[in-house]
Amino acid sequence: MISFILGTTAELIKIAPVYHGIRERGMRPKIWFTAQHVDEVADVLADLDMPAPDVWLVPEEKAHNLESPAQVPGWAAQVMRTAWSRRHELRAALNEDGRPPLVLVHGDTFTTPYGSLIGKRILKSRVGHVEAGARSGSILSPLPEELNRKIAAKIVDMHFAPSAREVNNLRHARGVVVDTEANTAIDAMRLAINGPLDVPNLPEKFGLATLHRFELVSRPDKYREALEILREQSRKMPILYMAGAPEREKIRALGIGNIFDDQFIVQPKMRYLKFLPLVARAEYVVTDSGGLSAECYYLGLPCAVHRERTETPQHLGETVVLTEMRGDKLQNFLDTYQNRRGESWMDKYHPSEIIVDTLAQLGYC
Repeated sequence: MISFILGTTAELIKIAPVYHGIRERGMRPKIWFTAQHVDEVADVLADLDMPAPDVWLVPEEKAHNLESPAQVPGWAAQVMRTAWSRRHELRAALNEDGRPPLVLVHGDTFTTPYGSLIGKRILKSRVGHVEAGARSGSILSPLPEELNRKIAAKIVDMHFAPSAREVNNLRHARGVVVDTEANTAIDAMRLAINGPLDVPNLPEKFGLATLHRFELVSRPDKYREALEILREQSRKMPILYMAGAPEREKIRALGIGNIFDDQFIVQPKMRYLKFLPLVARAEYVVTDSGGLSAECYYLGLPCAVHRERTETPQHLGETVVLTEMRGDKLQNFLDTYQNRRGESWMDKYHPSEIIVDTLAQLGYC
């Protein structure tokens, strides 16, 4: 039996094509959820035609979004405590169909190393890591994602790496390394890309921004600088800034809520299947999200990654640029984005098929 240990809406989205590929082979994999994200999980699962989690590793009635690093130790203790107390039940579930037991984790969230540890040490299962091998080259940037990736790589048995670069990063790793040729995000994108737009009074042309990572939002000078540059740019063409609760709270704390108006438009974050059609219709994107920058790369959409480092430099080029969190580089991108639109790769890659075919060849499905 295969079980996914996941904790965020982004992980659910990127693993959905793999989940459905396994279902098409006659199996019903489990979903064990660590509840890093709770808000909108039910809606996202419904959008993706996926069932509710089989097991909540944080009791559902106690679960709430992780919104600060200070909450992580208590969350991690609860996840490990639940996994340990229910270990016999979880082991039985992994062995119920007579196939070799396998736990799959994804990406670089806190759930990635903890899920790997649960699968390997507590449940005595093989563990596979989807979207494995990304490296920025610095433990501190981005923190904690780089550390999460490196810890998981020491534990898992199968590494599903999205390009030759990640394969090379894993050349000394134990276990099987599989080049999936792309991020599973490209398969998830196909589920949503042509959906309807769900933003009232949407400008005919607009830029799109989403800045939310701790390494930026925790630095008031850098965060304020980026927002001020975007506001000035919005005088030329409207910009939608998608802000979740933590960003809104930071904006309030900094006293800069008046930076937004009818040109620099703050919008609540949207579910993926609602958000992606908006991305596809934007003139450009400014983000600090590694996932969104990959999606822009696959779409050929001009994108500025407002971070000091990135774990996916293979996406960088004319279309996707790294600002190194510098205001002048962000401004240069905004001045030149019109010349940066590139080729769409949407019909070229099918990484989830490679993953599922590999699992089938190894006897897991």
